[in-house]
Amino acid sequence: MSLYAIDRDTGITLYAQIAEVLERDYVRQGAAGDRLPAEGELAARFAVNRHTLRRAVDELISQGLLERRHGVGIFITDQLLDYRVGANTRFTQTLADIGISTDTRVIRKMITPAPAGVARNLALLADEPVLWLETLRLADGLPFCVISHFLPVKPFSELLDDYAGGSLHDFLEKNHGALHRTESLVTAVLPQGDDAKLLGITQNRPVLRVKSLNVLDRDNSPVEYAITRFRADRIQLRITP
Repeated sequence: MSLYAIDRDTGITLYAQIAEVLERDYVRQGAAGDRLPAEGELAARFAVNRHTLRRAVDELISQGLLERRHGVGIFITDQLLDYRVGANTRFTQTLADIGISTDTRVIRKMITPAPAGVARNLALLADEPVLWLETLRLADGLPFCVISHFLPVKPFSELLDDYAGGSLHDFLEKNHGALHRTESLVTAVLPQGDDAKLLGITQNRPVLRVKSLNVLDRDNSPVEYAITRFRADRIQLRITP
């Protein structure tokens, strides 16, 4: 006997009705990280086969409300963080303002020939040496985004030795003056390289990629070209002037 009444004669698909009930009774009533009953148990409660139940779960996964961890179960996802992107966006301060603790892990620091797009944005010659920093940012201890920072070697070479984490922009402003963002280009893409592993997601889950350019306030000279890959299931980007 079904514990949940679903109507087979309304013209509304069974999986859509089940998805609505799951959202109402589990997602809205639960908390991020809560695990739902096993799919077999849920299928029995709705008196449907596992294929129909799985289709309903997939609907909520596609909406970012649930996630399936293979071999573990189905979990309610974290609520989306409202992350503001504007001329003076600072990762640490932006999240601190909404009560989120942050941490930065430096993955690599090196000098490399500038790719064409990086050189163009930093007003460098193609293949001119550029400083490349890769950082993993965490919010409340969980992976949030991976950032590739590209800066001219001069006058920012001290980053190789002196920057070990924390707010990169605070470090730059303390040593070189105030800076601001001039543009942000947002695209949904699949993770590349080791991004999926660093962010703790599967390779087929999209990320939000933001390409941005930061310049010095005093003369608008390029300081940093950054390519940020956010976990799309943890964030909504609010673009502000």
